[in-house]
Amino acid sequence: MAFHIVLVNPEIPANTGNIARTCAATGTHLHLVRPLGFSTDDRVLKRAGLDYWHAVNITYYDSFEEVEAANAGARFFFASTRVKNRYTDFQFRDGDFFVFGKETAGLPQSLLDAHTETCMTIPMTDKVRSLNLANSAAIVVFEALRQNDFPLK
Repeated sequence: MAFHIVLVNPEIPANTGNIARTCAATGTHLHLVRPLGFSTDDRVLKRAGLDYWHAVNITYYDSFEEVEAANAGARFFFASTRVKNRYTDFQFRDGDFFVFGKETAGLPQSLLDAHTETCMTIPMTDKVRSLNLANSAAIVVFEALRQNDFPLK
């Protein structure tokens, strides 16, 4: 069983490194959509991922459309603070993709509008705009794993 995390234009190397570490720990495939706000040679990126980079299945793309085309037929779920459905409202299954936007702006509204039925949010108080990207990705992937009885190898 494998889930997928897609980061569309991530900006902060430490967040991507932490997400890569989560991917290594859970067998989740990481998909990065350019442009990235950092170099993949960035020492902060490498440090956040520690020595787990060899265990991360990672693919790079030049657009989100390229991700969709390469994974035709897959189910995509889009994380945003600007939608109503909670991430716990969905039943996740093997092969699902969880899509997250850049730290400063999230996903483009046009992408959310095109996929309204599979947009999800993580409930939180109104005291903050959003959770940290790495925390959000971990919350969603671990919910998907929980729903599927933690099929880790």
